[in-house]
Order: sequence, then structure tokens, then C-alpha cells
Amino acid sequence: MSYGNAKTECELTMNAPVLFITRKWAPASGGMETYSMRLTEAMEVLERTQIVSLRGQTNGMPPGWFELLSFPITVIVSCLRRPTAPKILHLGDMAIWPFGFLTLIWRRAALVISAHGTDVAYHRRGGIAGSLYGAYLRIGAFLLGQRATIIANSSATREVTAETGWKNIEVVPLASDFDASGTPKVGSQTILFAGRLVKRKGLSWFVDTVLPLLPSEFSLEVAGPIWDESEEKALSDPRVQFLGALPQDKLANRFAEALCVIIPNIEPKNGEYEGFGLVAPEAAAAGGVVLAADHGGLTDAVLHNETGFLLQAGNAAAWANAIKDIANWPAEHRADWCEKATARSRTYYSWERVAKDTLSVYQKALRMNDYTI
Repeated sequence: MSYGNAKTECELTMNAPVLFITRKWAPASGGMETYSMRLTEAMEVLERTQIVSLRGQTNGMPPGWFELLSFPITVIVSCLRRPTAPKILHLGDMAIWPFGFLTLIWRRAALVISAHGTDVAYHRRGGIAGSLYGAYLRIGAFLLGQRATIIANSSATREVTAETGWKNIEVVPLASDFDASGTPKVGSQTILFAGRLVKRKGLSWFVDTVLPLLPSEFSLEVAGPIWDESEEKALSDPRVQFLGALPQDKLANRFAEALCVIIPNIEPKNGEYEGFGLVAPEAAAAGGVVLAADHGGLTDAVLHNETGFLLQAGNAAAWANAIKDIANWPAEHRADWCEKATARSRTYYSWERVAKDTLSVYQKALRMNDYTI
């Protein structure tokens, strides 16, 4: 057997057709970090991928300013070491769009950029910082907008991304890493809210307008950290029990045991929106009955009538009626519905599906360059 033409794993990686660049990586924790790591892991099954990443700090926090400022040097060195140009240059978030200028050197490489939430919506906050960031994104759209294909994690993110001039935007809904299952509890009259306590997630709205429309025996449990002090007042209602942040196994049981899991998002005046809403597929995967507002990224986080139900945001009567209807479900109907919803959620909101959809976007972007992967 001859080994004369054998290539090392490093050489194969450096010659990979996909180059993925991200400033979000472990040990830092967060949605974009999870996306970068789980997507590239799943993509490796479909196509060889070279990863150039900026690692976070060991305490789970993002990298410091020195590491951020030196990251472009790391990227340039990695690019210079490549024996051939990649077919796909994939940037992990919109904030690092200037790396897209590499496609001016690699003329046949297709440029793909992922869009998440804050990385495209920060300009909505206004003020000097928001205005400057908005101008930064508009400059990127002007210089690279014709070359770039954007992958948005929801239809809502697609709309926000377009506000700063970006075009060619494809939607690839996220996946859930939630792999715990709960044990259903028959006859529960407890509703569950899970997530950060911030205004846009609608906890106060629900407690003030929906809970009074429900029978007095119905109660509400709240699981999650307090981020907005103005939302804390909702916890003082006598029908509300605050659980704090829960580990995955305990949260899974709460999802399955609850009468229903509510995600009653509203649209605040500051322009914030839900980029996706991972709680929805997580709750469905654990065996919960999900009720979510038909607002923002939640319209992509719930498959209506399959993994949960989308209700009109801000319509208190519609929410109260839906909860009463679910309370009247026969046990057999509930068990059957939850079984199907769990299976559907785990299949659709999987990283395997995200990787396949991303590969389809790659192929579409390459066709724009008259190239194939």
C-alpha cells in the first residue's frame, strides 16, 4: 500500500470547501456559541468544514477586548495557510461582515452570513451606539450586499436584517438541544411560563390580563431568571409561584406536568423582538402543550397545530379560551397529541435538519456564482 499521496487530517481541513469564521465559541455560553458549534458539528457529516473560531473565557464569558482585536490576525493567518480558496465563506454573525472582503480575493467563493437577533437589531435601540451600529450594517450592505447570502434564524430576523439594506435572505429555523423528557401529570391546573423575565416575553401582560379571566383554581408557575425589575411585580400575584432558574431535567418535568406552557410575547415600544424562541421546541420535545404568541420568531419556533398552537399576541380572550379548551381535553387525546408533537419537534428542530437546510443555502449561493459544491 502506498502512502505517497496521503493527506493528514490537518491538510484536509485546511483544504475544506467550507470555511466557517466565528467570534462565538466555547467555553463562552450563549445562543450564538451553541449555533456555531452545533451547526459545524452537524455540517461535518455533509461537507468538510474548516473552522476559525475565537474561544471564549473559561468562566463562560465572551473573550476580552485584546482577543477580539487580535482575532482578525488569526483569520488572516489561517486564510494564508490554505492551499486553495474555499467554495463557501460562512461568517457566524452579522457583526463580522468585514471578513466578507475575503471574497474579493477569492472571487469564486460564495459569501454566506448568519443573522441571529442582537447582531441585526441593535440599531433599533437608538442612541449614539444604536445609530452607529446601524450605519455599520448599512455600509456592509452597500459594499457586500450583492455578494452575500444571509441565513436568518426566523422570518422575523429576516425582516429586521432587511431594515439595514441586506438582501438575498434565506430563513433556516434553529434547532433545540433539549433532550430531556418529562412525565405527564393528568388533571394539572398549573400553567407554566419559562424564560427570562423581560418585558417582551409578556409575563406581566399575561398575569394582568389573562389570569383574571381563568377559573380561580388555575395557577401559574414561573421558571427563569429576573432580567427586568419591572416584570418582577407579576410575581407578587397570589396565583403565581416563582421557581427561579431550573436545570434541564427539572424543567423537562415541569414542561410535561403543566396544563400548558405559555410564551405570551408582546411587542414593546423599544423595538425588541424574539429572534426565535427556543423554549417552544424545548417544551414540545419534553412533552408539553405549547401556546405561543404569533409574533416575532415564535412563528418559526412553533409548527401550528403540530408542535404547539399560535395565538394572537395581546388577545387576552383568545388566550384564556385556548387554556380552558386544553383543560377540557380527554386524557387519551392529550396523550396522543403530546406524543405526536414531541416526535415532530425532535425531528424538525434538529441540527441535522439545520445542517441540511444550510447546505441547500450554500448550493443556492454557489449557483449565483455559477459554481457547485
